[in-house]
Amino acid sequence: MSNVTVPGVKVHSNVAPKAQAELFTEGALKFLAALHRTFETTRQSLLTAREDAQRRYDSGVALDFPAETKAVREEPSWQCAPPAPGLEDRRVEITGPTDRKMVINALNSGAKTFMADFEDSSSPTFANMLNGQVNLRDAIRRQIDFETGGKKYKLVENPAVLIVRPRGWHLDEPRVTIDNIPVSGSIFDFAIFFYHSAKELVKRGFGPYFYLPKMEHYLEARLWNDIFVFSQSYIGLPQGTIRGTVLIETLPAAFQMEEILFELRNHSSGLNCGRWDYIFSFIKKRRADRSAVLPDRKDVTMTVPFMDAYVRLLIKTCHKRKVAAMGGMSAQIPIKDDPKANEVAMAKVRADKLREVTAGHDGTWIAHPLINTIAREIFDQHMLGPNQYYNLRSEVQVAAADLLSTKVPGQITLEGIKENVATCLAYTAAWVGGNGCIPFNYLMEDAATAEITRIQLWQWVKYGLRVDDTGDVITAEYIDDHIEKILPTIKDIVKGVNEGDVKIAKEYLKSQIRRTWPSEFLTSDLMGHLAVKDGVAARFQKSVL
Repeated sequence: MSNVTVPGVKVHSNVAPKAQAELFTEGALKFLAALHRTFETTRQSLLTAREDAQRRYDSGVALDFPAETKAVREEPSWQCAPPAPGLEDRRVEITGPTDRKMVINALNSGAKTFMADFEDSSSPTFANMLNGQVNLRDAIRRQIDFETGGKKYKLVENPAVLIVRPRGWHLDEPRVTIDNIPVSGSIFDFAIFFYHSAKELVKRGFGPYFYLPKMEHYLEARLWNDIFVFSQSYIGLPQGTIRGTVLIETLPAAFQMEEILFELRNHSSGLNCGRWDYIFSFIKKRRADRSAVLPDRKDVTMTVPFMDAYVRLLIKTCHKRKVAAMGGMSAQIPIKDDPKANEVAMAKVRADKLREVTAGHDGTWIAHPLINTIAREIFDQHMLGPNQYYNLRSEVQVAAADLLSTKVPGQITLEGIKENVATCLAYTAAWVGGNGCIPFNYLMEDAATAEITRIQLWQWVKYGLRVDDTGDVITAEYIDDHIEKILPTIKDIVKGVNEGDVKIAKEYLKSQIRRTWPSEFLTSDLMGHLAVKDGVAARFQKSVL
């Protein structure tokens, strides 16, 4: 627990004491408190607005492009800020959590940038969050090299450019309170990183760059912009030093891409197709619409109509405003012990990256260093310059109906149900145990992919659908049966997982499929379990189920 005293600021866990001592300086905590006291009320009002919007969707009000911002969309003259140093060419971006080994391997991978992730690929234990901050601070200063098991990990001379993804607006940081209120996870992650490293990054020729997740409205982008303006002024950096790339990974945000860019225009570095969360949001926001039922997860590809429309609109929007239109993540990872299966998997990666570059994307995401070569070769062949901002895609016309299309070929199969149950159980147990990304069936699963499995199982039970290849009706009891059958295999999927965490995963999934409406986020639901493990008093937690 930090020994520094700042009025109103309390740290409620003694986890990672060395990291706390290094990070929780008086200046850092005062900055965090200033951000919290200035912006927390706005954050809460925006979260309430999300609930109000969901009630409108449930009542049958269709999503559409906002009438009140038509002038912003139709005004051709405004553009976003030019690319910041190191962000002109982003053809391959590697992503992953912030443990020390991962940070070094990602920065050394040969990718143009590394998105260090405090969000969907990280389980936000206090140790993970704090040690991750220390690792990034050390990497920026070239002080991260270490040796373990006789192997040396050392940064290369010109590592990837660093971009940081803080947690989304919905998540609290329950281990730190200010005036007896938990601080926002977003603000906490941003504040600690920015305070300790922004000036150092500028000194080294770059800047504090961020990926901004899970936004649902342009006013949420305005909040980030206000925080950027405040923060630059607070530490004495020129306005416009910060850059933020927004993940378009919620259905409402797809209708407000231009507005989001407009709000962040002096700090924007583009938009990204957050494909897995987008599928999750497509189902969740249309939870009361039986026509929005989707088939097996594997059938919801980037070429189905609603996903293709979203991609085309994003590229057109970004290039109209002269910023990067980033592609998404291929979940496949190398298969070391089966060359034939590996070639099939890598062929899927090649096809995905070729689709992205020929559509006009300026870069793509990878989850594993060994995939960098594949992605890089395809983008090098088809994108000769640093980006494709010149490709305006002026022929693209996307209507609201295109973004809402439910024409998705495929079936709900027994195998699809089993894979969803296994993935949801395995990931949830791993997450509660402190691991935010797991390999399963040669795919890298994170919170976003796990959320798809949870929401699909809920949706199929909610509407009493049938399994296409067996004829069985999908009920809560039917899913229960598969849960019990699959449960004994979870320890094989997630090595070292705790029996108690597997039980939490089982109880959580069984409770979710019985809800009238699904929970907003499994990470919000389960955060209390992490807080308990970190020694946080019950009054600073939300319900865990």
